[in-house]
Amino acid sequence: MDTFALIVTIGVALGFTYTNGFHDSANAIATSVSTRALTPRAALAMAAVMNLAGAFMGSGVAKTVSEGIIATPQGDKGMGILFAALVGAIIWNLVTWYFGLPSSSSHALFGGMVGAALAGGTAVHWSGVLDKIVIPMLTSPVIGLIVGYLVMCAILWLFRRSNPHKAKRGFRIAQTVSAAGMALGHGLQDAQKTMGVVVMALVISGHETYSDPIPVWVKLVCALMLSLGTYAGGWRIMRTLGRKIIELDPPQGFAAETTGASIMFGSAFLFHAPISTTHVITSAIMGVGATKRVKAVRWGVAKNIVLGWFITMPAAALVAAGSYWIVNLAFG
Repeated sequence: MDTFALIVTIGVALGFTYTNGFHDSANAIATSVSTRALTPRAALAMAAVMNLAGAFMGSGVAKTVSEGIIATPQGDKGMGILFAALVGAIIWNLVTWYFGLPSSSSHALFGGMVGAALAGGTAVHWSGVLDKIVIPMLTSPVIGLIVGYLVMCAILWLFRRSNPHKAKRGFRIAQTVSAAGMALGHGLQDAQKTMGVVVMALVISGHETYSDPIPVWVKLVCALMLSLGTYAGGWRIMRTLGRKIIELDPPQGFAAETTGASIMFGSAFLFHAPISTTHVITSAIMGVGATKRVKAVRWGVAKNIVLGWFITMPAAALVAAGSYWIVNLAFG
């Protein structure tokens, strides 16, 4: 196995993690920045640290990514498939970041893996794609919408007799905790996805087997790259999440972040399912906003975001398939 191909593929995987960080940093901090609970730089620094910590909290999601989606043929063909999958995901991340669309980096990666596998003529574990990706993709936003609405209703009822200004001050402080929880969940989910890809590269090259524990250096470099990307910030997407869907106040921001973090932790620890942090926090914001009044949510913006969710996997798959064709033409 060509060591150079392994190094390049791992490098591209870390590049994907970096784009994931700045693309999805808005997920963790947009609400706390928009409510002025945290300054942008303080929020990004906190998110970067919590992303790093979250990456070391488990390996279930990484195992799902590395073993449950596509077969991994040995040799140059397998490495070419993995390389093309990552290229497809990175290109889609950059396109959606440019247009300020909070699409899912996770589903860009999964779409890239499926598209490259099909182009390379290797097996796709369709049952794994359905159980671990498609079903969570469809159910997690619905759960986020409903739970966000219920959490906000509970907050409104519990604090119905409180002084509004004092309550907002208290929730602004509480948002530092809920935003940290979101960032921790982001690290738990998204750093592990890249760990799974790097493990696949090591297995294809013969350096590891799937029964081996994930090497500490893999966890560390994936976590660091995600944190660096997060600190770089995704200001375009942050504006969409923080302002364009609904104008959030501190209690709403706290409710949305608490909802998102709870769903991410539950998914990772109970089901080892790699859900999209973008889908969860965006739907939670919609649910929270609907408690004010349904028309308070800018459903036109929400519709465009949801459309972006549905086209992410096939679009990344097409780009990855094209990338595999080019790689195969050039080096096959």
